[in-house]
Amino acid sequence: MRRILIILASIALIGATFWWFNRTQPIVVALVEVGLGKVEASVANTRAGSVEACQRTRLSPISGGRIAFLGIKKGDHVKKGQVLLRLWNDDQQAQSHLAQTQVASSQKRIIEACAIADNAERDAARMAKLQARGFISEGGEEKSRYEAQSRRAACDGARADVMQAQARVKITKVEQDRTVLVAPFDGIVADIVGELGEYTTPSPPGVATPPAIDLIDDSCLYIKAPMDEVDAPKIHVGQLARVSLDALPGKPLAGHVKRVAPYVVAVEKQARTVDVEVSIDNISENKRLLVGYSADVEIVLDSHDKVLRVPTSTLLEGNKVLIYNADSKKLEERVIEVGITNWEFTEVLSGLKQGDHIVASLEREGVKAGVVVKPENSVKAQGSNKPNSIKAK
Repeated sequence: MRRILIILASIALIGATFWWFNRTQPIVVALVEVGLGKVEASVANTRAGSVEACQRTRLSPISGGRIAFLGIKKGDHVKKGQVLLRLWNDDQQAQSHLAQTQVASSQKRIIEACAIADNAERDAARMAKLQARGFISEGGEEKSRYEAQSRRAACDGARADVMQAQARVKITKVEQDRTVLVAPFDGIVADIVGELGEYTTPSPPGVATPPAIDLIDDSCLYIKAPMDEVDAPKIHVGQLARVSLDALPGKPLAGHVKRVAPYVVAVEKQARTVDVEVSIDNISENKRLLVGYSADVEIVLDSHDKVLRVPTSTLLEGNKVLIYNADSKKLEERVIEVGITNWEFTEVLSGLKQGDHIVASLEREGVKAGVVVKPENSVKAQGSNKPNSIKAK
């Protein structure tokens, strides 16, 4: 009997040992506690945007010529009306001097011609009185009267010559202005093509000739970014925007949408976008920006604060989550109703309550409803009130 009991005990021990080493091990999962926080629906640019200047002009002379004066260099700040560049125009200056001399000469001829006309008119008046008394013939009076009219016409002609000479002076001034580049606004010189003594040519639109001077108004900047045509109807002027720049990592700038282009840009057949312009709220931030910086724009379409939310990565297809049952140590599948969502968080309208724990490690093998699990940790979902939303769903 004792031998039988020993055998039975040995069999039981072997069976228990076999069961212990072959029993189903709980799956270790990472849990997230459902909490309150802020959720934003937003859209972002499809390709990199850039920092643009409100005013930027690429200046070129109207006519070609040799650069005789270059009063600036790259990076200089200039004032409106300042002469930037002047081409050789000695011939035009000579023509201008000649025209001014002709004006002076014509003005002197006016004095002579008009003095003779005045004297002739006085003679004609005397002749008219004498003819009325019968002292001279009618023909003599007519001759003096026509002579006075002729002299007055010569006086008027001299005045017309002065006006013509003055018009010629204006023409030469216009011709000289064609050889001078003047700053149309206060700004900074971004680029200069050409050196003193070199020949420069006009740069009309559509012609691959670089402009002589690239002038930028760096006091007014904005962000221009392409948005997918699908997102364009959701965007309107005044919406909140956040701007991120590679040159200023970790320092997003707050702004608002100031313009949505009324047309679609088809860069490629499958890449149709709408340009959106964003102004920076804090004007002093412009000092940290340079025209041409690459920028990413996130436009907030809707925002809900202090709402129940879960990490978007914890959602399964069909708006399902795996909730942890602390009593049974098992996972349960639950369908939830969601509100607005972004890349990081999703608003929960129903199906969960604050304090519930859901699975965050859905990628681990064997994680599904009904399995026994062992919590790895429990991290609250509310975290920071500043979401890192990327794309509206």
